[in-house]
This record gives sequence, structure tokens and C-alpha cells, in this order.
Amino acid sequence: MNIFDGISYYSYSSFIQLLEKLVADGAYTGNVTGNDFIFWTKLSLQRFERWAKTIQLSDAAIAASKNAAPQTWWVVTESWCGDAAQTVPVLVKMAEASGGNIELRFILRDQNPLIMDKYLTNGTRSIPVVVAISNATGEELFHWGPRPAIAQAMMMNWKKDNNGKTFLDIEREIHTWYANDKGVTFEAEILALMNK
Repeated sequence: MNIFDGISYYSYSSFIQLLEKLVADGAYTGNVTGNDFIFWTKLSLQRFERWAKTIQLSDAAIAASKNAAPQTWWVVTESWCGDAAQTVPVLVKMAEASGGNIELRFILRDQNPLIMDKYLTNGTRSIPVVVAISNATGEELFHWGPRPAIAQAMMMNWKKDNNGKTFLDIEREIHTWYANDKGVTFEAEILALMNK
């Protein structure tokens, strides 16, 4: 038994279909409010689609994926999560490269508070969170989130002293970093966790 047993989830394709429907309907997931979340959901879908076409795995990531013991990677997110749109495509490529050894499943943060509260970041429900569970034992192999260490440091430094920058300013800086990094740092962090 693990915390994810019996939880309903989205596959990657059904999660993308959910995003497409939300964008078409001008809607979003979660318990947050504001029209910005409609915009961010649309932007997340665009990022998912762009990275799906352009992300390239390293040979090391392909090998680690193929050699992984059967496991399930649970992604806790919401439709509007920009950090998920920048990182999850790497997980998708790794699951594809694994030949079925890695299954990717998506759940929504606000529909699963008991799970989310087990993986808080500095006491907050920051997303995305990735939790790898062994298919053989049901034990947690690793968890990661909510951003690569460099991007997380940028956000934490801004929270300590925003230096006159707005939230949109720091978001723009972080997403520029993601665009330039092309998933390399995130891939390295996942590989390090897999190889522990």
C-alpha cells in the first residue's frame, strides 16, 4: 500500500486533452481564482506542445530509462502550472524511452490535498511534484519538486528580497532560464535521483 493506491489519474495524453478542453472553454483547474489562470493554462498547453517537439534526452537519460526497474511516476500539478509545462516533457520523453518501465500518471493538486500535504515545499503546496513509486514494492523511490534547484533559488531569493521586481518579473526571468536551459538541468536532477 502507498499513498497513491486507488487514486484516479490522467495519463499524459488525457492530461493534454484536459488542457485542450480547458483552453477551448476558457477554464482552468484548481481552487484558485482569477482570469490570469485561464491565460496561464493556455500558455502551459503551448509550452507542453513546443517542448514535446523539441526536447532532446541525453544518452545517459535514455539508458537510465531503459534500465529502470518498473515504476510509476506520479506528477502532482494543475492546468496553469508553468513549471510543470517546462519540466514534464522531459519526463514524458524518459517514459517513452523506457519501453514501458516508467509509467507517467497525473493528478491535480487541489483534488488530492492529503497527497499534496505530504510533499510540501517550505510549508507551501508548490507544484509540480514528481513522486516515483516502485511497481514491485509500492515504496517511494524518490520525489522531486517544484523547480530545478537553480530556478528554485531564483524564486526563493526573490521572496527574501524582491528588489523592486514584481511576481511577473521573476516569472519571466525563471521562464527565460528554462528556455535557455532546454531541460538539461531538470534531466540531470532526475537522473541523480534515479541513480541514488
